[in-house]
Amino acid sequence: MDLTVVTYVAYLLISVGLTVWVARTLSKNGRIFLADVLKGNEKLAEAVNHLLVVGFYLVNLGFVALYLKTADAIEETRGLLEALSVKIGVVLLVLGVMHLGNVYVLNKIRRRGVMEDRQTPPVGPQGWTQQAPAGPWAPPAPGQAGA
Repeated sequence: MDLTVVTYVAYLLISVGLTVWVARTLSKNGRIFLADVLKGNEKLAEAVNHLLVVGFYLVNLGFVALYLKTADAIEETRGLLEALSVKIGVVLLVLGVMHLGNVYVLNKIRRRGVMEDRQTPPVGPQGWTQQAPAGPWAPPAPGQAGA
């Protein structure tokens, strides 16, 4: 068997394994975060989590497949290890960027929800306060002439 084919097989096994591991880890730990972002709506959090995992698989496995081909034929073990390390390193970087992108977007959504919650008062108005008495430092009340 040609060493180039061995490199391809090793690359695919390692890359697909890493992609599955990262996706499962993100899915398992992301449920809690999504439930918080979506204000405790567990059913919606589960659906969004599943959609994110599917998108993660599609993008990363598509990249792994496109990045499979190597420019040169591999003729020795050293070349196999060098090509494999470059390919796996790039896949790991893509997985990391995808993860950071997901966290960034979800954090933006979470912040928006927190800001919306802070805009509504926890208790509705219960009455009116009296207007402060006018003094020499205060502008004249409506209907009064200024001096």
